[in-house]
Amino acid sequence: MCHYRTDVLKTSILIVFSFVFIANGLAADLGIITGDRNGTDYQAGLNLRYLLLQDHIDLKIYTSRGSVDNVYAVYKKPYTHIGIVQTDLLAFVARIETNATIDRMKDKLKLVFPLYDKEIHLLGRQYVNKAEDLIRYNVAIGAEGSGTYLTVKLLLAATGIRPGKMVPIGNQEALTELKAGNIDAMFLVDGYPIKLLQEKIIQEDELHLIPIVNPTIFQFYHRGTIPAGTYAWQQSAVHTATVKAALIAYDFKGSACESIGRFARTIYDNLGWLRANGHPKWHSVQFDLEIDGWQQYGCVQRHLHAKASQTHKPSIGFNPVLAEIKRLLK
Repeated sequence: MCHYRTDVLKTSILIVFSFVFIANGLAADLGIITGDRNGTDYQAGLNLRYLLLQDHIDLKIYTSRGSVDNVYAVYKKPYTHIGIVQTDLLAFVARIETNATIDRMKDKLKLVFPLYDKEIHLLGRQYVNKAEDLIRYNVAIGAEGSGTYLTVKLLLAATGIRPGKMVPIGNQEALTELKAGNIDAMFLVDGYPIKLLQEKIIQEDELHLIPIVNPTIFQFYHRGTIPAGTYAWQQSAVHTATVKAALIAYDFKGSACESIGRFARTIYDNLGWLRANGHPKWHSVQFDLEIDGWQQYGCVQRHLHAKASQTHKPSIGFNPVLAEIKRLLK
């Protein structure tokens, strides 16, 4: 059974490192915007923070509703140098040609690395057997600023499935509503195991993961499986679709550029450490994959190539990305 729990000893050491570096006058070098505290992106951010402190890089972690908020925050919000976003969102942004703000975003946002796959979790009551059943039911589709919100909108548009009611609320609220019987199912798009589903569901809740197997979906998303026993209450493997997460950065010049290059080099060199000490999803990461339509940040490339040659939270206001999602995917 696959479980991920916060290591109390590592957390204590992290706090000690923080105080030591503050005492030595180390300023907060970089900020990364992740997601909900119970999600995999936030857990990955904690792993990166601990690793980077050992290389004297202080990484400030910001929470958010998810990818849609994150992509605009990296472009617009101070101190969010780096963000974790979904690649279906990057593809969506890359194809928008009628919005001047988004055109500027595409020029200023750069790829750092691809990350792990995120599985589309469709969680529901026992009487919901397949995604097509949702036409009769009330379904939570993720908060409006989340990656789940975009992925579900795209998935439903591609398949023609029209739920009885789509409820745009976040994961924790959705799970509460699902347990109370106020909704019938909920979507979560995140890399398994998801902390929320590990810690807040028991067998007696009588919830289950619903397969997503409509062939149309796989014209846009890759196939994936949530293995049996990923969650204590889940007895069988569940087939679904996946979307990859990625690290992006603003196209800074000067010292911030160099700091992001150092950041990238450190995690590139220490992927083995992340796999041994971090969230299980680090095992699926391949930093050398390409993301269509997005170039790797020049500062990252320089640090990677230089090393190779040596050795051989606050509201950000109106979000034009979210506005385009709501306009085009009504």
